[in-house]
Amino acid sequence: MTSSQAAEAGPTPATGADAAPGPADPRLGRPNTDFVQRWQPTMTSKLLRELLALAEQVAPVIARRADLSHTELRALEMLVEAPQGPVELAHRLGVTSAASSGVVDRLAGRGHVLREPHATDGRRTVVRVTDSGREEVLGYLMPMLAGLAALDAGLDESERAAVDRYLRGAIEAIRRVL
Repeated sequence: MTSSQAAEAGPTPATGADAAPGPADPRLGRPNTDFVQRWQPTMTSKLLRELLALAEQVAPVIARRADLSHTELRALEMLVEAPQGPVELAHRLGVTSAASSGVVDRLAGRGHVLREPHATDGRRTVVRVTDSGREEVLGYLMPMLAGLAALDAGLDESERAAVDRYLRGAIEAIRRVL
């Protein structure tokens, strides 16, 4: 970064053991007002905030287009990752077992999931996503996924490493407030 770019970016917080307390430093036990008042976001941080705001809109829009509830869409997304038992699905969705059973019933009624016997425990069932369920989730996301794949394909290895490093740091920073 050139000195003129650094000047445009504004002050950035110092890091390390001798750094000044950050925005919610545990040493202070409260937000650091001085840090907040001096904060001048970079274009990168502004773009990340815009990305996060847009990402919040994706699930409600996809659920509406697919005529699914937000919880039904979340269940499909989880089941695309891996089959799960109804109780496990309830825990991950943050709903009761009865509510999870209703979600699975509605998705099964649309042909998006199947209940199958558990491989080793005959008393249990496993919920698996069907091809139509997978398409319900991924089909609406394809324009975004194709655009992101093209963007990723345009990066060379050093650019990809820098983006990966930044995104991993951003994920960790966001986890600090959860």
